Amino acid sequence: MARYTGPSCKLCRREGKKLFLKGDRCLSDKCAISRRPTAPGPHAQGRKGAVKEYGMQHREKMTARRYYGVLENQFKGYYEQADKQAGVAGANLLSILERRLDNVVYRMGLASSRKEARQLIRHAHFTLNGKKVDIPSIILKVGDVIALKDKSRSSEKFKVLAEQMAAVITPKWLEVDKDNFSCKMIAVPQREDIDFPFEEQLIIELYSK
Repeated sequence: MARYTGPSCKLCRREGKKLFLKGDRCLSDKCAISRRPTAPGPHAQGRKGAVKEYGMQHREKMTARRYYGVLENQFKGYYEQADKQAGVAGANLLSILERRLDNVVYRMGLASSRKEARQLIRHAHFTLNGKKVDIPSIILKVGDVIALKDKSRSSEKFKVLAEQMAAVITPKWLEVDKDNFSCKMIAVPQREDIDFPFEEQLIIELYSK
């Protein structure tokens, strides 16, 4: 399945909640959920009746996929990995998604969205433990260090992001050095560290069938 390339705001409207796919726009009056809170499509107003169990599970999976920008096969692979780990599968799944490189770059404040973070990583603006990295889906481990390349720091793009970075509140499982544009993963993110209101058990029930 190819990656979605259409309007990001339609995804938020389809799920009925802000997925924060467009950076600062999501926090402004221009947010699609504020302007057009209905689902997209000509038949959106005609959908009636209670959502069935499968529908709820599917929508929660799509919310998580779209929030993190993950394809179906990738997402299923993360579920299988989470299900094999000790502990609660749903919490394990979210922890894996949080540890993706693109999400970490976004969390440290050097991208306005996860989509932008993926683009910047593919353009090789970052290093992982001192080595070039251009794969957004890498899952980080405790002790890994992400840093912006020296030659990228002088670009106008990162000068703007550096100013925004100063105001970003980073999660406690990351140790961010804002002066050196680097970040170290000091712990595995726990369920309470993830502030988005996922109902991850619905996702686990969907894949467990």
